[in-house]
Amino acid sequence: MLTTLQEPKTGLSYKKVKNLLSPGATNTKTAKNDLETFILYMAPADTVKGLNLCPFASDGCKKSCLYSAGRGRFSNVQLSRMNKSKFWGYDRAAFYIQLANELLKIQDRAIKKGIKIAIRLNGTSDIDHLNLLQRYSGINFLDSFYNDLLFYDYTKNYNHVKKYLGTNYKITFSRSETNENDAYRILMDGGNVAIVFKDQLPDTWNGFEVINGDLTDLRYFDPVNVVIGLMAKGDAKKDISGFVL
Repeated sequence: MLTTLQEPKTGLSYKKVKNLLSPGATNTKTAKNDLETFILYMAPADTVKGLNLCPFASDGCKKSCLYSAGRGRFSNVQLSRMNKSKFWGYDRAAFYIQLANELLKIQDRAIKKGIKIAIRLNGTSDIDHLNLLQRYSGINFLDSFYNDLLFYDYTKNYNHVKKYLGTNYKITFSRSETNENDAYRILMDGGNVAIVFKDQLPDTWNGFEVINGDLTDLRYFDPVNVVIGLMAKGDAKKDISGFVL
């Protein structure tokens, strides 16, 4: 088990977190995944004062965020996610040592059971966790030894997608009302893009095939150069910013 000797920032507090990762079965969408899944939920954008966990979020994205959907509508769930965000912001070394230890346990579970396990580290955030995991724990979870863990995420960070294209970390770019040009470039370069639609999913978008992304959250096995079509849910149904098409 990894440990840290780094002291946390003083004057800032959070409660001890028992588990950073939650079983995918606790979420309506990840529960549809064919593989056992674990997901990390934190507080999105600038929900916690002084911490922005979604630096590329547009106004439309923030207003349409599913942070408060499902179990997220309960205050205790929101407080738990905010507390994890404070843990990340105030004691980063300890945060990533704990996250690394949880992933190592899941890796052992996958090896013992002879299965693959899906990991989504950005359930409601947009952070390069794998880079920070390596920095603070010294472990590169994209090393072939950890291929039993299938990492996937959504992001609005264009460089994040480009950085991990072709690796064991499958990242889907998320289109918003402010980054459509980047979305098109990602598709042209061999990546995938998630787009939220209001009334129905079209067959194509700008000449690229649209597949139904609501059938499963597991983006790891999607074909390349496709649009992941998602139907507007919750507050997104009322969007007028252009985030929803």
